[in-house]
Amino acid sequence: MYVIGLDIGGANLKSADSDGAARSIAFELWKTPELLQTALQELLTSYQRPDLIAVTMTGELADCFQTKADGVDHILTAVEQAVPGVPVLVWQTGAEFLPPDIAREFPLLAAAANWHALATWLGRMIPDQHGLLIDIGSTTTDLIPLQQGLPVTEGVTDVERLLSGELVYTGGRRTPLAMLENRVPLRGQSCPLAAEYFATTADLYVLLEELPESPEDIDTADGRPATRANAFARIARSVCCDITELSEEEAIEIAVWLAARQQAQITEALDQVLSRMDHVPETVLISGSSVFLAKKIVQSHPLLAQAKVTNVAEIFDRSISDSACAFAVARLAAERVRFSTEVEQPD
Repeated sequence: MYVIGLDIGGANLKSADSDGAARSIAFELWKTPELLQTALQELLTSYQRPDLIAVTMTGELADCFQTKADGVDHILTAVEQAVPGVPVLVWQTGAEFLPPDIAREFPLLAAAANWHALATWLGRMIPDQHGLLIDIGSTTTDLIPLQQGLPVTEGVTDVERLLSGELVYTGGRRTPLAMLENRVPLRGQSCPLAAEYFATTADLYVLLEELPESPEDIDTADGRPATRANAFARIARSVCCDITELSEEEAIEIAVWLAARQQAQITEALDQVLSRMDHVPETVLISGSSVFLAKKIVQSHPLLAQAKVTNVAEIFDRSISDSACAFAVARLAAERVRFSTEVEQPD
């Protein structure tokens, strides 16, 4: 059975098929929700017609929707219309697939379930261990305890996971700098950051050469390409300067400081998660488009110094690593769903 998995977020649409091909595109769902069907159709042109579409999502939280139920319904309708005649199943946090009509009845189970699909799929790599999955993407960080290959989290919904430390709303690309700290060191003083969307964490890591330049990427705070020179200019603007007022060395000092603050934020949540675990993780799985940040955090944490670290990005190619949740639901559906003349309930 040939399955395409979709991970539909508020800023990115990610896809992968059960054979290992993957593709993602930027899509600002909150700005143009009415164009989601068209965007999905464009995304799916890279694939042959599937036997089944498996869906997970986080885009229901976008503020274009009055409620999460509205968001789940809109997303599922767009998927159904994008692939008419193809059966659709939805992953939910009860660890099973549901048809869209049932998912609409229980929207909070389908909402923000992509982390659960990823943990369920990757957890099989350590079926007999106490482990931890750290997935850091462009916008958020997931810290998911694993036991006997299954996710064993304190929270299930977004708010429960925020409270438990298992969800940290910070990532390696889209997080505004003012969300990391309100002041930065500058010229021997503590300078307030402008509380504006002038620069993001991607600018930090491009300037520090921890992320490569990407001249074709204009999904930045000012719409200019993701180059080191533009990252410098955006960081300068965050302290109300331009590049004639702030030196590159000063921008780098700011970037180093803010990168350390982001690492501290995630580490604080990680300590919260580790404090509830009965055993120190034997293996830590790291993944996501900002896996470089997860690697730094694990290496610097004293409780994880003896853990085996498995970088998912080194097992799969980069496109699969970036679309890991979509690949997870595609593989889970291919394994679990029985076909006759129509899609039946999973085993």
